[in-house]
Amino acid sequence: MANTFRLPPLQALAVFEAAARHLNFTAAATELGSSQPAVSQRINLLENQLGARLFDRRHRGVALTQTGEQLYKIVRASLQGISQQIEKIQLKKQRDVLRIDTDMGFASYWLLPRLDQLQRLIPNVDVQISTSPNEFSLRDSSAHLAISFGDGQIPGCRSDMLFPELVVPVCSPLFFKQYGGPAAAADLLPLPLLNLPDTQPRRWLSWRDWFRGQGLEPDDGVTSVTFNAYSLIIQAALKSQGVALGWKPLVDQFLENGELVVCGPELKTLRGYYLIQPGLHNNHLLYQKVKKWLISESFSFRPPQENMSISGQRV
Repeated sequence: MANTFRLPPLQALAVFEAAARHLNFTAAATELGSSQPAVSQRINLLENQLGARLFDRRHRGVALTQTGEQLYKIVRASLQGISQQIEKIQLKKQRDVLRIDTDMGFASYWLLPRLDQLQRLIPNVDVQISTSPNEFSLRDSSAHLAISFGDGQIPGCRSDMLFPELVVPVCSPLFFKQYGGPAAAADLLPLPLLNLPDTQPRRWLSWRDWFRGQGLEPDDGVTSVTFNAYSLIIQAALKSQGVALGWKPLVDQFLENGELVVCGPELKTLRGYYLIQPGLHNNHLLYQKVKKWLISESFSFRPPQENMSISGQRV
């Protein structure tokens, strides 16, 4: 076959490399855990197979022939390359792995834009990010850390609040201008509202919840479009198709660059994004380092009065 390599056995080449490096069959045998006659026999077989002498046998030791010298350089470099690659593979297998579970919205709009910072923080660690629309479950997850939205009450885990639930209506500048710049809660009632589907128990603030938080009771005539993923809601808002509920800090990047604007009052709840640590990993230095970074990043988002403490710590 065209791709078949015409090579002597690898063991024979390894014996030749040791003998050529030491220029002594006895020293090569000692290194390889073999005997001088066995090394000599292996070299003879290799020379017969190649049809060329590799060594000049002398009274004290051996010397490489010109052919042997040329072969030694190639074999030495090749074996070194194989050895180095095997070492890299083994080191990679031994690298630490950090798995983080979260939801798609947080991963897309907060964690991924900061992934380069995280990788610089832990350069020799393989980071794995897993997303799920469901609330974090210790039983169903093998995560080292989770960033989960809710009340932080996860049995068997420690919870540290990263971000409180702060929700503001957002829309594109074009939509804002088209509808005369809605700013009061009641102004949004007749507008197309972009919505997530209801869940039981309810995990996310709905438009009905938001209106009730503003002292309004929407009727069944409110126009809404429902999407099963928050990323679709954001895309629809960017395309001027309606008003979305914007969870801070997920929409901060769009507000900062002007792609979205705030078009109604803010509402804060007792829920939020929590950093979840399964008890098994509480004392691992790697997870403590990442935890410190996450909390530090969350502090940059918090209003000054909220930077004094982190609520929701439980074991």
